[in-house]
Amino acid sequence: MRILLVHNRYKQYGGEDAVVEAERALLANNGHLVELLIFDNDRLSGLFSKIGIGLQLIYNRKSYRKLENKIKEFKPEIIHIHNIFYMASPSVLYAASKYRIPTVVSLHNYRLICSGALLMRDSKPCTLCIQEKFPIYGVKYSCHRNSKLETAQLTFVTGIHKLINTWNLKVSRYIALTEFARSQFIDSSLGILPEKIVVKPSSVTDCGFSSVRERENYFLFVGRLSEEKGVNVLLKTFQDRKIRLEIIGDGLLRSQVTSASAAHNNIHYWGYKDKPFIISRIKKCIALIVPSIWYEGLPITILEAYSTGTPVIVSDLENLNEIVTHGYNGIHFSANDPADLLRCIEEFDLNSRYYADLYSNARETYLSKFTPEINHQNLLNLYLPLLNNGSTLQT
Repeated sequence: MRILLVHNRYKQYGGEDAVVEAERALLANNGHLVELLIFDNDRLSGLFSKIGIGLQLIYNRKSYRKLENKIKEFKPEIIHIHNIFYMASPSVLYAASKYRIPTVVSLHNYRLICSGALLMRDSKPCTLCIQEKFPIYGVKYSCHRNSKLETAQLTFVTGIHKLINTWNLKVSRYIALTEFARSQFIDSSLGILPEKIVVKPSSVTDCGFSSVRERENYFLFVGRLSEEKGVNVLLKTFQDRKIRLEIIGDGLLRSQVTSASAAHNNIHYWGYKDKPFIISRIKKCIALIVPSIWYEGLPITILEAYSTGTPVIVSDLENLNEIVTHGYNGIHFSANDPADLLRCIEEFDLNSRYYADLYSNARETYLSKFTPEINHQNLLNLYLPLLNNGSTLQT
């Protein structure tokens, strides 16, 4: 099968980029002809608010031609798009439609129904905008980059394409990462037919099981150091405690993490590290902590933890509590509540061997849901009907 992957990189490397690279390798290793077309947001620096850039966000002719040229050169049977914001723009959907190539779009976040992409405001989940064609709340609260102007531009982009039905007519299938995410998109103003949105989780390579007897006495956080990831909750929980916390990652809250590490001997900040180092620390920790205060997508770090047989302590928010089953492969705590997180951690720390089943169950979760082999079969189950039945697009 000839598969063209399309991805618009953000300025900071993140989970979406990792998924694109992993699925590219997965498809290629299984004998498919795969090419990756990359768009980049570097040109947006200092220009995002200008009218010319604003118009390109709605429909970028250069991006249309870039994809069109790649279609003529590579002749893909399937186009799989992971992100179109910002420079790719919805114009790439029209290029694919022109040549009647079945097009799959992965929904890694909630950008199409929330200008902030996170369904979060004031450190709490927020769904005010999901059923509005042109949601004014996002503009009112400056949900995108803390800017009313930039939020208005983005809202106009998604709103215009809702009105002309781009999101329904120009995409063959959407991939939601969880059932919760699928329900949010179905119950929204996008107008996407429910049968066009399927649930397909990502996968990670097998990192190898590490039993409870091989663990060291620390908990671990891995990820972007940002508000929505619950970093502030994490730091409040561990300051002035005897229980050890290790943090790996980088982001806007780096200075706060560095300060906490300097002030509290039980908090150790490793900085940004490569994947082998991250896996080595996951395999040794008592549990991975995911204290996010937004609904998340499907964090790769959780899948890597499951691969190593590492239980996960997560905020009891919808979506996360679908990914982690309380008492089976992890523990839930009340979101944005340092006291409840501390309660869970202290209980786990004192009784980690009592929770031995969580380690084997985490591993079983990986083997039953998140292996590359399962992901490849899921992709085939998605792609092949589109090839066999022809494009469902209207031009």
